[in-house]
Amino acid sequence: MNDQGSAPSGATRPPPSSFPPTNVLVRLYDRLDRWRKGHSVRAILATVLIIAYLGTLAVIEAKRSGLLPKPYADRISNSHFVAIGIAFYLLVLAEIIGLIFGLADSVSRSVGKQVEILSLILIRQSFEILSEFAEPIRWNSLLGFSVKNPLVDLIIDAVASLVIFVLVGLYYRIQHEQPISQDSRDQSAFINSKKIVALLLMIGMVVVTIRGAIDYVAVGSKSLVFFEELFSLLILSDVLIVLIALQHSASYRVVFRNSAFALATVLIRLGLTAPSPYNALLGVTAALYAVLLTLAYNKFAPILRDVKPALPAADI
Repeated sequence: MNDQGSAPSGATRPPPSSFPPTNVLVRLYDRLDRWRKGHSVRAILATVLIIAYLGTLAVIEAKRSGLLPKPYADRISNSHFVAIGIAFYLLVLAEIIGLIFGLADSVSRSVGKQVEILSLILIRQSFEILSEFAEPIRWNSLLGFSVKNPLVDLIIDAVASLVIFVLVGLYYRIQHEQPISQDSRDQSAFINSKKIVALLLMIGMVVVTIRGAIDYVAVGSKSLVFFEELFSLLILSDVLIVLIALQHSASYRVVFRNSAFALATVLIRLGLTAPSPYNALLGVTAALYAVLLTLAYNKFAPILRDVKPALPAADI
């Protein structure tokens, strides 16, 4: 007779993700993911971006024409370029949602998506800088090189986003994805665990988004605190995935790779808070680090295949 809670002799214990509570979360994730990938959702997203862009332009023009009440007019910019920044704000938000759902697919692809989003944020920052220019643009105030010249910051962010774009392409090109385990049950359990982490991260994103929207509308915040907090959540989720992966693989190469990818997220997070030009430098460094890490992993992973992580041992 077996002990209570143990599997019968010869039976296989189900993976952790097969228990009813987690099964419900996994099915919820799958349903949301299928809905997200539908054509109608993409069409809705495009429509929302267009309406937000044109609506913002209309509000700004109404303010410039003196059609808005003073309490509201005082909090609205005179620059039409602000509409571009808001449209990109929503676009980046949509990309972050895709990133969160992508956590379940592949750790390496998730990191690539994070770097993609960073390049879009740099482009958005360039448009934000453009919104500081007077309309029409007075070139006399922008000519000449100066570390405080907004035109210099715009160029730095634009060039950095282009460099990151190239590095992202190289990063995907050299990827050789391998399953975390040869056991199909282990693979399924790990994927389901990542789906649950993605759902928790989605809840956190909703909370951060609502708080960021309140700050933007009520306080008039123009900082990137919203994206900073989201990438802080991504760092925490990346570390959690590293720890979950230990249940399915104790290989040193896998532990190092996943931990190093989490460090790349830290570099991105630092880049979001750093002033120009350090934000661009950290962004390019994060992308380059991911590329070099992938090259090193592809080269030396076969050699380190059977090496276990260095954990404290009683006989040392």
